[in-house]
Amino acid sequence: MFTALIVVDVQNDFCEGGALGVDGGQAVARKVAELLSDERGGYGCVVASRDHHIDPGAHFSSTPDFVDSWPPHCVVGTPGQDFHPALADFDFDAVFDKGSYSAAYSAFEGSIGGHEDGETLVDWLVRHKVSHVDVVGIATDHCVRATALDAAAEGFTTTVIGELTAAVDPGNLQRVRDEFAENDVRIR
Repeated sequence: MFTALIVVDVQNDFCEGGALGVDGGQAVARKVAELLSDERGGYGCVVASRDHHIDPGAHFSSTPDFVDSWPPHCVVGTPGQDFHPALADFDFDAVFDKGSYSAAYSAFEGSIGGHEDGETLVDWLVRHKVSHVDVVGIATDHCVRATALDAAAEGFTTTVIGELTAAVDPGNLQRVRDEFAENDVRIR
């Protein structure tokens, strides 16, 4: 059984200067790239998720509430949807696109190519005999949180590497840590 690294949404729009830039996003991108530069960080598999919005309906709003609705971001075909330049040339084993036509936070809501009939992350991990996952990326209190909780719910031993994440609102981190503890998600 392998341990996989799941790199969550390290995209231009989620880094400083992007449509929904998170403080520390660029630093996360550089640190993840540094980890992967040495024998892929020792991971048996390295996968990524990315927001892949075509027409996500009410997820986009000109008057967002920053809970259920957000300004347009990670629109397919725009530079904002691309991985941060630090990771742009990394050869991920698979990329799972999510949110084409609706809101999607967890990498487990995505599929290869973002198609309804594309292979899902859970199916891919099972097929590759993954038992443990480490989760990194953006944002700790949104997509990293949702991905880690779903990974644990799917039966994977799950660890979030805190120093390789960045939060939209650092004030939410204690609540997120408590939720992780309640759901057997480790933090390292």
